[in-house]
Amino acid sequence: MGDILGLVGRRLGLGLIILLVISVIIFFMVELLPGDIAQAVLGQGATEENLRALRREMGLDQPAIIRYLDWLSGAVMFDFGNSIVTGESVARTISDRFMNTLFLAAYAAVIAVPVSIVLGVIVALLRNSIFDRVANVVSLSFISSPEFFLGYILILYFAVKWGMFPAISSLSEGMSFLQLLERTFLPALTLVLVVMAHMMRMTRAAIINLLASPYIEMARLKGAPPWRVIVKHALPNAWAPIINVVALNLAYLITGVVLVEVVYVYPGIGQALVDAVSKRDFPVVQACCLIFAATFILLNLAADVGAILTNPRLRHPK
Repeated sequence: MGDILGLVGRRLGLGLIILLVISVIIFFMVELLPGDIAQAVLGQGATEENLRALRREMGLDQPAIIRYLDWLSGAVMFDFGNSIVTGESVARTISDRFMNTLFLAAYAAVIAVPVSIVLGVIVALLRNSIFDRVANVVSLSFISSPEFFLGYILILYFAVKWGMFPAISSLSEGMSFLQLLERTFLPALTLVLVVMAHMMRMTRAAIINLLASPYIEMARLKGAPPWRVIVKHALPNAWAPIINVVALNLAYLITGVVLVEVVYVYPGIGQALVDAVSKRDFPVVQACCLIFAATFILLNLAADVGAILTNPRLRHPK
């Protein structure tokens, strides 16, 4: 247990250091963007006196390192300042958007994770068969297709031609859970098609790599059927790489939804980021980027911990 806690502690410390470095990059990359924030807020007709007063009020007259430390200390307390466009708290502005993104990611994960693992087991059982080859071709096609392309194809058929689901995933207060599932089905399906192929192929590869192991050969010699060999003997020992790839794809579901949310006009944090960039709302841009980075690092940490807990060689290193 002590070794595991030590490994987790080291991973967590490394994650915090990486997040700190990313926060520096985010802040100063936004600082390097052309244009004057005060000028953008007050407009071209603002006087120099008004511009100086606003810069003083926003702390823009302070050195960049001082402003970074102030921003970082606020971000630790989930205080990202106020939006330049609306004047509202950034945390309040993006909190609902982030929850919408989490719901969409969870919706896609509930479908993608079990289906991809089951399909991975099936194609491992039917290795080198026609079904295996077709599944590999289809999965490679989905992996190679950009999200926006898949999104527009799904909109064309499911929304325009067949009229089964709405093309725009607009959400409103008071809508039922079934309505919410219906309106978010197409963006969730787009994410499912992208990540399911990767998880399925990893499951297949992990199981096939174990099929040449001596204990698998012993199970076969004892007369165990192929499905039992895979499900009872190979799959439990393949959980480490499978959990790792599942966690990485869950990280993608949250941090890689920007294009999907834009295609379906879904009110998530990815759409909020795009809107903030177009309006030069820098505090919102910085907050969204930092949240994406923290989420990705946290889920990568979960993948590392999951790999450690499911692999005896990592739990008890020699």
